[in-house]
Amino acid sequence: MNAPNDMTEAYDWNGRTVVDSDGDKIGKVDQVYLDTATGEPEWLAVNTGLFGTKTNFVPLQGATPAGGDVRVAYGKDEVKDAPGIEPDGALSDAEERTLWDHYGLDYDSGHDAGTVDTARGPVGNDVSGPETDEAMTRSEEELAVGTRTKEGGRARLRKYVVTEDVTTTVPVRKEKAVLETEPITDANVDAATSGKDISEEEHEVVLSEEEVVTEKRVVPKERVRLGKETVTGEQEVSEEIRKERIETEGDVESR
Repeated sequence: MNAPNDMTEAYDWNGRTVVDSDGDKIGKVDQVYLDTATGEPEWLAVNTGLFGTKTNFVPLQGATPAGGDVRVAYGKDEVKDAPGIEPDGALSDAEERTLWDHYGLDYDSGHDAGTVDTARGPVGNDVSGPETDEAMTRSEEELAVGTRTKEGGRARLRKYVVTEDVTTTVPVRKEKAVLETEPITDANVDAATSGKDISEEEHEVVLSEEEVVTEKRVVPKERVRLGKETVTGEQEVSEEIRKERIETEGDVESR
């Protein structure tokens, strides 16, 4: 790929916010990758995701400054769906070919794979360090807070058997012998004298009684199960964030 004309300023895009062709934020520039054959900027490695933990590569072709941001010629979803490639300082031919195919661009086999920009030429007059343009960028960290689910404990149902004594009162009946006598009368004289005058005899009566019989049976009483419900609380989060401040020295008039 031939880099766009006059892309020297792309060297200074590290840390800038990247927006898509519709102006939606994609992420921040982490590194500018060069074509090692031409030395021209070729790829932007952009940190994306909630905490900037994912890196996606975007072609510099069609990229332009948009105020303090960088506008690329591709949609947000297209960038975030790009093949996952580790930003390890250089892109192999196979990795570049995969990226070109994703963005629908022709792969030029005559160029070398992109490498990370580690040596910029001077483009400004910064007396304190790396060369920049005439403007100084002030940046600050913003705190992004999210949640994740983790195991907070376990609940278990366990069924076991206990034994207890049960006492109850049951009425029982029994027979007992009762001695009964009656005088001799005209009504019973014949029965009383039907036998021998003097003799020995025995009479036996069978006595009955009730005894207690127990039987145990299993009776279902209730159904028990474990359910889950979600409760929402609030947790205070404190974190240090850094902000850059710019002060002036010498004869400077604020505008």
